[in-house]
Amino acid sequence: MRHLKTLIASAALSLTALGGAALAQNSGDGQPPSQCLAIARTLPDLFPSITYASASASENPLGVSEAVTISFEGHSTYRIETPAGVAIATDFSGFYGADPLPRVVTMNRAHSTHYTLNPDPGIEYVLPGWNPNGPEPAEHHVVVDDVYVRNVTTDIRAWESGGMIPDANSIFIFEVAGLCIGHLGHLHHALTDTHYAEIGRLDILMVPVDGGLTLSHTGMAEITSRLRSSIVLPMHLRGTRITSFLEKMSAEFAIENLEGNSITVTVRDLPKRPTIMVPANLGFRG
Repeated sequence: MRHLKTLIASAALSLTALGGAALAQNSGDGQPPSQCLAIARTLPDLFPSITYASASASENPLGVSEAVTISFEGHSTYRIETPAGVAIATDFSGFYGADPLPRVVTMNRAHSTHYTLNPDPGIEYVLPGWNPNGPEPAEHHVVVDDVYVRNVTTDIRAWESGGMIPDANSIFIFEVAGLCIGHLGHLHHALTDTHYAEIGRLDILMVPVDGGLTLSHTGMAEITSRLRSSIVLPMHLRGTRITSFLEKMSAEFAIENLEGNSITVTVRDLPKRPTIMVPANLGFRG
């Protein structure tokens, strides 16, 4: 495996010099309002100590009921397809979720299965979870047709030194059709009250459950319980490693084994009991 510092430096140079793909990163000035934050802040026990809960259909201020399709492609890549036809691939390495080509990809730099140095130039928006241009955190506020994409940064382990690299991972949040969808990325540590306040309400949460390279099952269970999303979609699915996580969550969350790898959901048909939905094809997609 290539030296981590060399890999990161190479990633920064390559992402800065992307051709047809847009490196969408900005200061946040003039950013659109977040429905997920707005609703979360009206709940009892205002942030930052808030325990977020998903909104019911009656709490949806837009009255939106269009369907969003989410498909597990492999490893940490979920494909999100919006009602307007915008395709998004999370933690995109160029391998999973590349066909058909998405318009938007998000990436994290923990290791090379979560990003690519050479994204297809046909991808319109390439959103790295770290800042390839300097020490400041990456900050994304991107609107593509009917979806608003933003991020909350976290730290990652420096594998060789044993320390932490600040703001090198992003939790990406996708606001579309009245739904708030979050992807935890390659999360390495517990979240603070500030993180929870910046994330807001999440109806659907994508959680890494390997229990080792990312946060432990105990730590990930604590985060999942606090966010209490209506739907939890696991990733980093490797054989029986998911079993321990499901056991920890089964008292609070229903467990549903999907017949395939996709769900189609609207804000009006979110399950009343928080539910972990496990994709069918785990063996060759971990």
